[in-house]
Amino acid sequence: MEPHQSLEPLARELAVLPASLGPVRLIGIDGHAGSGKSTFAGRLAEALGGAPVLHLDDVASHEEPFGWEERLRVQVLEPLAAGRPAHWVPYDWVERRFGPERVLEPAPVLLVEGVGAGRRALRPHLARLLWMETPRAESWLRGRRRDGRGLSGFWDGWERAEHAHFSSDPSRPFADTLVRQSSTGYEWSSGTGATAGNPASLTEGDELPRA
Repeated sequence: MEPHQSLEPLARELAVLPASLGPVRLIGIDGHAGSGKSTFAGRLAEALGGAPVLHLDDVASHEEPFGWEERLRVQVLEPLAAGRPAHWVPYDWVERRFGPERVLEPAPVLLVEGVGAGRRALRPHLARLLWMETPRAESWLRGRRRDGRGLSGFWDGWERAEHAHFSSDPSRPFADTLVRQSSTGYEWSSGTGATAGNPASLTEGDELPRA
């Protein structure tokens, strides 16, 4: 893979994919927490001319870090599949409650990013699944450094929840494109051989670190 300073080649590739959710090309961006999904999604959205980004952190909650399938289906997937605007209610992680409502129009390309964006319940609706190829331990360390000691307790619980999720519902083996961040930008590989090699790398085959 060659590093790219611009994501425009990838954006052009995604923009001509067949629609996968009504008129929408739904692009999933998955990877471990702290792997750089949000930053990458923001830059890819810019390369797509301002495509909307749905962050799964806004759909999850403290009580249900991965129990958001039904909420996403009813509030977002079903309306967009019918070509209607989605009316959804994001979660406030500070106030620990949902609201106020937001509206998401059925854009030509919609990026959905977050841990679990490639889960089995969502994959049938995706035009493409991208996986951020950053090792789990490195990703989690990045996340802990980003959030600071005040959220160390949250991260202890999150690591266990994420490990359990990917153990039962892995995403990486089903990714169409692997994305790596380099010192000069991003590099990616797509196609049937993209995820060939070691599928266990999604959990890296080792035991969950002790808190």
